[in-house]
Amino acid sequence: MPEQLWITAFLNKYLAGLANAILGVLHIHSHHPQAPITNYVAMQLLVFVILVLGCAIVRSRLSVDNPGPIQHTMESIDGFIAKQGEEIIGHGSERYTAYLTVLGVYILTCCLIGLIPGFEAPTAIPSVPLGCALVTWFYYHYQGIRLKGFGYIRNFMGPVPVMAPLLLPIEMFSHLARVMSLTIRLFANMFAGDMVTLVFFSLCPIAIPVVFMLLHIGVSFIQTYIFVLLATVYISEAVSHEH
Repeated sequence: MPEQLWITAFLNKYLAGLANAILGVLHIHSHHPQAPITNYVAMQLLVFVILVLGCAIVRSRLSVDNPGPIQHTMESIDGFIAKQGEEIIGHGSERYTAYLTVLGVYILTCCLIGLIPGFEAPTAIPSVPLGCALVTWFYYHYQGIRLKGFGYIRNFMGPVPVMAPLLLPIEMFSHLARVMSLTIRLFANMFAGDMVTLVFFSLCPIAIPVVFMLLHIGVSFIQTYIFVLLATVYISEAVSHEH
């Protein structure tokens, strides 16, 4: 039986049958049928619930005259990402603001939730950053194809037609490498942050770990910003009309 967080044990107690049924439909068999839900899956479900409830609360209290602190925070995040998107993508960037905002809020919440005792950051597990990277990869390619159709392939051929046979495989490999780059950058930083905090907390549980917790918060914001920034750049390259 794998080591479980309390929330993972709770979910496995009541939802193990459902989880096994879903995995069975996908022809996936858990090594531990009594505990098919892993810690990082449980934490992602918790983050999902937190964000849904948070959005529901913000929506129920929307006000033009007297906005609350949560509304101010969400408007600030959305405005920051929208402004960044306009600077990088240009005209029509508002179409992608919703995705970039959700991506940023999700990653940041996944990073920060690990600071709460009894929880762990799901972004410190490779599967979660990989999932975010793959979704982003498919998303910007989809937007490029939606906008340009078959002409999107020109993005991989360069400005000089005679160089296309050489540049096409290089560009394809470069785009695949973006998935690895996004994944490793986020995972490595969050994993290292968690390990450093845990080590110093075990050595000196008072005062010193607070410094590393603050560092963890800073790293979480920086890594979230970098992930969203790179996603914005990739979208810009996919939908740009310049070659």
